[in-house]
Amino acid sequence: MSLATPRRPFLTMDAHGTQLVLEIQSGSLPSVLHWGPSLGTLDDAALHELSCAADRQTPPGTLDAAWQVPLVPQESDGWAGRPALLATRRDTLIYPRWTVVGIDGAEDRLSIHAVDDVNGLRLKLKLQIQHGGLLSASYAIANTGNDELGVEWLEATLPVPKTADTLTEFSGRWTREKVPYSQAVPRGATIRQSRRGRDGHDAPTLAMLSIGNPLARSGRIWAVHTAWSADVSYRVDRLPENTTILGAGELLRPGEIVLAPDESYTAPTTHFAFSDTGLDGISAQFYRYLRSRPQHPHSPRPLVLNTWEAVYFDHKPAELVALAELAASVGIERFVLDDGWFLGRRDDTRGLGDWMVDPAVWPDGLEPLAARVHDLGMQFGLWFEPEMVNLDSDLARSHPDWLLHNPAHLAAPARLSWRSQYVLDIANMDAFAHVLRQMDVLIAAVGIDFIKWDHNRDLIEPVHAGRPGTHVQTRAMYALMAELKRRHPGLEIESCSSGGARSDLGVLEIADRVWASDSNDAVERQDIQRWTQLLLPPELVGAHVGPTESHSSGRVTDLSYRLATSLMGSAGFEWNIAGCSREELATITRFAALYRELRPVIHSGDVVHADLADPALRFTGAVARDRSSGVFTIATVASLEDSQPERVPLPGLDPRRRYRVKVRDEIGAARYTNRVAPPWLTAGITLSGRALSEFGLQIPALWPAQALVVHAVAEDADAHA
Repeated sequence: MSLATPRRPFLTMDAHGTQLVLEIQSGSLPSVLHWGPSLGTLDDAALHELSCAADRQTPPGTLDAAWQVPLVPQESDGWAGRPALLATRRDTLIYPRWTVVGIDGAEDRLSIHAVDDVNGLRLKLKLQIQHGGLLSASYAIANTGNDELGVEWLEATLPVPKTADTLTEFSGRWTREKVPYSQAVPRGATIRQSRRGRDGHDAPTLAMLSIGNPLARSGRIWAVHTAWSADVSYRVDRLPENTTILGAGELLRPGEIVLAPDESYTAPTTHFAFSDTGLDGISAQFYRYLRSRPQHPHSPRPLVLNTWEAVYFDHKPAELVALAELAASVGIERFVLDDGWFLGRRDDTRGLGDWMVDPAVWPDGLEPLAARVHDLGMQFGLWFEPEMVNLDSDLARSHPDWLLHNPAHLAAPARLSWRSQYVLDIANMDAFAHVLRQMDVLIAAVGIDFIKWDHNRDLIEPVHAGRPGTHVQTRAMYALMAELKRRHPGLEIESCSSGGARSDLGVLEIADRVWASDSNDAVERQDIQRWTQLLLPPELVGAHVGPTESHSSGRVTDLSYRLATSLMGSAGFEWNIAGCSREELATITRFAALYRELRPVIHSGDVVHADLADPALRFTGAVARDRSSGVFTIATVASLEDSQPERVPLPGLDPRRRYRVKVRDEIGAARYTNRVAPPWLTAGITLSGRALSEFGLQIPALWPAQALVVHAVAEDADAHA
């Protein structure tokens, strides 16, 4: 890092291909001259010229507003957009005037300390370029005054060139999460918010600005994601007087954060990504950061069987032991017992909060099942929903004051539940201790290796200690997860929230994977997984094979298609395979072997996609970091437009090496019209990486809901290994 001096009013960070250049402003926070690809080494003269290139006036110019916007823009900076900080004292809005009192850092990190003694404020900004080039911003504000300080919001922002003319965000619903939509960047200050107390199925997920519609492998994109598992605000400010601003942060209700003297509020970390290689470049920055973390799961991601769609609430110990034995015989590596095992839980109207094994269903407890699962060489997992409670439960009857709701929300006859459940106030220390104790005892007694941690409703009118409670509830959830993992080293946790309604980088600081959706319809899953994996690498995204007829859509799909879709994530089954035919079990066994063979590439390689013309085609791939091999799925979600489809490229391979390419049909052959197939489909083909990327492969006219799994291995792969 280059530090600012009286003669050198600039700060620079340059690491992992990303560069940030700040200019010190008198009487304000530093402003951002450049965020994006590295411009190389910049000496004093070059930095001065860079500043001149970005300026808009020379003395005696009369424009009062700063041309370059500070890191935390305010009205006091002449900024007419949304302020990045809004705080009040005695119900009066504060207009900060910052003085920078400390700067520290290195090439990949920077800390800036600023104070406003008149208003009694202290601000600490931490910026870090992560492995892979992701720029992370963590901001904190402290109250140095003599009375309470209300914090309405504190958001991280960075500038984006005005050439970025397209905004892309996400929406969705249950069983159809992560639906992208693009529009022209709106004029003025605009904001997109989530107010569900969790991410929500319609979560913004991240906001992206691009030059034109975002493409898979080309084009410039700027993106932002706030690592927070509850309410968020995503913002874009497109003003005529200033550069465009992109940012995000936690959404706080009025009165939610009130700081006593000497107290502070630290906003969730916000991550910024830049790519000049399209959407795959954005993914690469997030993937490399996530995979570089010490807590990232580095052991092979086990093939899972979860019992929800196999038996639902109908738990019969002997049948579940038999299912576990069958699962082990076909290659399953983790057996997860889902909802229905605890006290009184025969349906979804009762029992939540009573985390004790129901002796009426499991008279010998869960220990015999877990022991058998372990004897078979599998891990044992169990479903919990620790943040929720049914009113028909011993917990709710004993502690009705432990619910996280406005009392009027619970009053009959207007009582509003969701799936017959309410939210337990785990920010209440007694409630936290109660849940921790019950889960801790059970994990130790049974030998639980994995928790499917569910969260099946929004937080509606959450009130903790007389104030809005979403923030403290979310922090308590993180603390509960972390404490269980501290007490039980090796325990893994999956974040599930009615499917994919909590799949952010905040929960993944602790959890080990997310459940992408309650839809196991492979057609829907093609898009759900593709866009979930824009942010999260495949090893963190649960992708299961459901029954032949999907429980959420009623769609019937071939087993080969469901297997191919599951292959490109953290794979598993949500299906009673005891009802499978001998042929289906043989196919599942081959798939398990294929998954074990290919997961090292899928779970550590570079993600690749292709921009295809036919809207019915989907393409997902992973290429080994050393370019020795690649795995690609080519799938349809509807009928193709043409009898002769387009050629499909295999991007990401080394253009100088030659690859043996073949279809992996262990899962069954894809079906296509007229029985017309290109020769490579059955005989394989050998071509250079350049030819495969630029020329591509002719695919057959696949039927709807069909998939090819294509495997490319470099001819010299053994020599390189």
